Amino acid sequence: MRCIYRETYYKCGDYLEVNIYPAYKTGKGRRKKAKPTSDTKQKLNELASENKLVRIANANFTDNDLKVELTYNSDHHPESDEAASSELRKFLRRVKRYRKRNNLPDLKYIAVTEKGKKLGRYHHHLIMNSMSIKDLVELWGNGIVSTNVLQFDENGIASLARYMMKQARELAGKKKYTRSQNLIDPPAVSRDSVSNHRVKELAENIECREQFEKLHEGYFLAKASVVHSDVNGGIYIYARYYSKEAEWCKQRQKRLNRSRSSGGLSSR
Repeated sequence: MRCIYRETYYKCGDYLEVNIYPAYKTGKGRRKKAKPTSDTKQKLNELASENKLVRIANANFTDNDLKVELTYNSDHHPESDEAASSELRKFLRRVKRYRKRNNLPDLKYIAVTEKGKKLGRYHHHLIMNSMSIKDLVELWGNGIVSTNVLQFDENGIASLARYMMKQARELAGKKKYTRSQNLIDPPAVSRDSVSNHRVKELAENIECREQFEKLHEGYFLAKASVVHSDVNGGIYIYARYYSKEAEWCKQRQKRLNRSRSSGGLSSR
């Protein structure tokens, strides 16, 4: 068998997520993924779970949508994980009914429940499509509702999705997050066109944007990371790109151009 490198990428709205990893080609043309060590596999599994949530968030939401935090008053605070989950489900049902009555688009959401380490108080973090803040407060009814519009950057809303995943891991044994069924799961596209030599170059020069951007025209590199297997020497590369045509990117470029024309110093 000989080792080849496969690239799998996902288009997520204005973002592109790329994974490059080793696979083996047998004499009969069959391929299989290289098996990493247990430590490497754990790191890759954690990264894969986190990146899946980032993909879903970037593919389904825009800067018209909301980041929401739901907290409880003392007299409404749930006494268990199950009770907190129940309150969240009831809230989501009320929101769905409200949106239907008022001819709003169907609810889209990602939600996690967090339990405070010091006082054990529950609260919920959500990403959801836009609606009246006043109505959200009335529909929650258990305490304070904090909201902000989603703010996208080179990584989309990856930082928010990673934060939500981190909080979800604190509830051991529970489902990490809940989501509406109408969210798009970006499909994977694979190709075996990245040579072993090119993969090694990318891994050795992980900060070199130009090398990565040659692989995907029309995109800027946002971030890249590499994991090395300590058994088979395999290289696992993860990269996230953003479209040069993204509206927020165009607006930022206009601001940079104005800054340059007035004598300011700026860079991508």
